Amino acid sequence: MSGRRSMRSSTAGAAAALACALATTAAVLVPTSAGGAGQLPVSRAARHAAAPAADCTDPEASLRPSTVDGPAVRRIKERGKLVAGIDQNSYRWGYRDPSTGELSGFDIDLVRAIAKSLLGDPDKVIFLAIPTNQRIPALKSGKVDIVARTMTINCTRLRDVAFSTAYFEAGQQLLAPKGSPVKGFDDASLGGRRVCAASGSTAETELAKNNHGAAVLHVPNQLDCLVRLQLSQVDAVLTDNALAAGQAAQDPSVGLVGKPFTTEFYGVAMNLDATDLVRRVNAVLEDYRRGGSDSPWMVAYRKWLASADLGITAPPEPRYKD
Repeated sequence: MSGRRSMRSSTAGAAAALACALATTAAVLVPTSAGGAGQLPVSRAARHAAAPAADCTDPEASLRPSTVDGPAVRRIKERGKLVAGIDQNSYRWGYRDPSTGELSGFDIDLVRAIAKSLLGDPDKVIFLAIPTNQRIPALKSGKVDIVARTMTINCTRLRDVAFSTAYFEAGQQLLAPKGSPVKGFDDASLGGRRVCAASGSTAETELAKNNHGAAVLHVPNQLDCLVRLQLSQVDAVLTDNALAAGQAAQDPSVGLVGKPFTTEFYGVAMNLDATDLVRRVNAVLEDYRRGGSDSPWMVAYRKWLASADLGITAPPEPRYKD
């Protein structure tokens, strides 16, 4: 173990330093000032309508797109800013570039596209960095208008928030040091070992179903898991393969192992009552996907994620329920 630690330290010093530097920003909140999103009441009727029934077989089906302004969109326009819950320490998705201090990534580009559609300016955004397990509370309290933070659409979450159509497909997969005996999500690899997962994540749910004999460490954010892996405090990280690919890009001494064992779709999350905003975001996504290889979606994918070799050639097709 000490030999492997020494080898990994010598090959990943700079990358580890970057990851640790980004991790220190996890608790930093971008101020919302007096122009925050404000309380959005959630009616019993909205909760009942959005709560997944026993036959919730198509959670990715969302409301059909519309550009008609309703109460939620009007509040954003009156404020003059879109308040977006994002990540600032997931490389390639939502991260604060240590060299510039600027927020960048695939999710950040999408938020700016939504702001441009709503307010005519991609910079009219108040970014609020929130931990993984605070995404739903931030929406329910009205602290943010939207959450664009690699958030998987599923039936359980639909009890509490509404989602746009899917904008990315991912799957759960393990991240481990290169040369590790951890080879996949099974008893032989994980029995007696330590696995890290972010609280409130799909990975946490999957490990609760079956941890394959592993001890599970829960942390607030995904990048915290990478730091624990670098410090040899855990043997593997379970997360979405798209996020794990970004972590592997930060530290070349780790890599994805095994195969993805779930199929998950990311969506932009919103308050249950903000149905007009859901429809408006879906209209933005229609334009974002349009244009084939020259679409804004493909431009963002090539910029941020193509080098991760995830086998993706196009955005997921939208599905609608009415």
